[in-house]
Amino acid sequence: MKSILSLLAVFCIYIVSFGQENVSSQNWHWKDYAKDKVHGISLYQAYQQLAKINKQPSPVIVAVMDGGIDTNHIEIQSKLWTNSKEIAYNGIDDDRNGYVDDVHGWNFLGGKDGRNIDKADAEKTRVYHKYKTLYEGKSIDATKLNAVQRNQYEMWKQAAAEIEFSEEDAANLRYISIAYKAILKLGNTLISEIKDSNFNVVTLESFQPQGRNTLEAKMAYLRTIKILGVDKESPYLEIVNELKEYIEGKEKSAKSKTEPPAPIRAEIVKDHYENFADKYYGNNDITGPNAKHGTHVAGLVASIPDSSWNVNKLYPVIKIMGVRVVPDGDEYDKDVALGIRYAVDNGAKIINMSFGKSFSPEQLWVDNAIRYAASKDVLVIHSAGNETYDLNVKAVFPSPYSSALNDTASNVLTVAASSDESINNSLLTDFSNFGYKIVDVLSPGNKIYSTLPGKTNHGYLQGTSMAAPIVSHIAAMIRSYYPSLSALDVKKIIMGTVWKPMDENTSYGDPEKEESKTLSSIAAAGGIVNAEKAIQLASKYQPSKITKTKLLKNTSTH
Repeated sequence: MKSILSLLAVFCIYIVSFGQENVSSQNWHWKDYAKDKVHGISLYQAYQQLAKINKQPSPVIVAVMDGGIDTNHIEIQSKLWTNSKEIAYNGIDDDRNGYVDDVHGWNFLGGKDGRNIDKADAEKTRVYHKYKTLYEGKSIDATKLNAVQRNQYEMWKQAAAEIEFSEEDAANLRYISIAYKAILKLGNTLISEIKDSNFNVVTLESFQPQGRNTLEAKMAYLRTIKILGVDKESPYLEIVNELKEYIEGKEKSAKSKTEPPAPIRAEIVKDHYENFADKYYGNNDITGPNAKHGTHVAGLVASIPDSSWNVNKLYPVIKIMGVRVVPDGDEYDKDVALGIRYAVDNGAKIINMSFGKSFSPEQLWVDNAIRYAASKDVLVIHSAGNETYDLNVKAVFPSPYSSALNDTASNVLTVAASSDESINNSLLTDFSNFGYKIVDVLSPGNKIYSTLPGKTNHGYLQGTSMAAPIVSHIAAMIRSYYPSLSALDVKKIIMGTVWKPMDENTSYGDPEKEESKTLSSIAAAGGIVNAEKAIQLASKYQPSKITKTKLLKNTSTH
């Protein structure tokens, strides 16, 4: 087991840092391969290109649909979208859009009383228990079901199969539980002498214990962390908290077949979920109870540059709209669909969606919302997911392809995560989903530095969740400086300017498996996004006319 990430799929270990540090040494994803021999996105070079043109950037609203954004973070505050038609916090729906005091966005996971959904069940659990009485233990002749019933039945069967807690799952849970208890015990012994509850392996290696028990605890702790494959700079308390959350989640998963989901939505949100017309629910708390993931994503969308670049006048006018739709657990299709429509109706030209799931019972709501975004010239940038799935054969939602509508929304840009040899000896990560029929491009997603909750906090996360907002920043640069370019133009520009190996048949090793992949097998564009080349192409790109046929790409190959 080389990393907790590979064991926990979408689980993110991160390092919290305080204050300002040397940005150039942390943000490898900004670097340039020709100059630095690092497979970043050449962001500094892109700004050099902008310095050569005599253009003023136009404001671009980017909706960050996520689990919440810390609006008190200093670097995010100035980038927040503000609804000019709304008088802040007067308790009146001034713009009459149905959402009271939506000053910086909207929270579809909240209640009118200010409470918020924090943790939610997996969609497979919700699906299994919703249809359990209809199908469990019964002989079903699928040929006698209509199309809607058949899809419902097949989805329930899949949920019933996946909800089983296997012996392997149980073994993994026992292993991590033992590791958690060991780390907790060893850490308590070390803290008694170190007097620093936030120590990490780097500081521990130079620590000289006074007592024999502490010396033994030090050596055992170092061995345990090495076996787990946790980053040396990960603080003790963060490792403990993440392991605890993982164990709690797995223990809940073990009971999910016998224990139906708690009615948290009915108790807090109080909407009529089955009625899509019941859409004016929620509250204006776009931070919510856990804004770690969304704050990190928002920082990457903004991509605050190093002040030594002297690019303040060149920086694109990005305004971040917070749309909270992702709890700790699987998102609800209704919230996603309404979140997309809210973002579009309030002026977003780019929507970043760093989330996904394997079941989508109300998929048509989301599919129609994505196509509504297409009709309004809005680019949707979506993370591919972190389960190492081949998306050519395994569906993850939201998806650009709609089985219900039998078409593919061409305004969706799906992003897989790349890495660099300096981090894990490969251009590939050990977690990213792939598949050239669905995934469009690769973007840096391994050990990515950005903002975290707290006024000045920063740290590392990894996942396709980080890869997508890096692409959203490039898209925002283009739309800010070249506003006449459509969403489809921007997508074509980004896909047409990726970095590719000289020999496109070059294979790169998977860090966790004895196999390798070509970049063209991972993503349709066959390469890693490049901001410099994208700006160069955008500067001479002729805007296309948007037509209905261009917004949707009909397909019969799925």
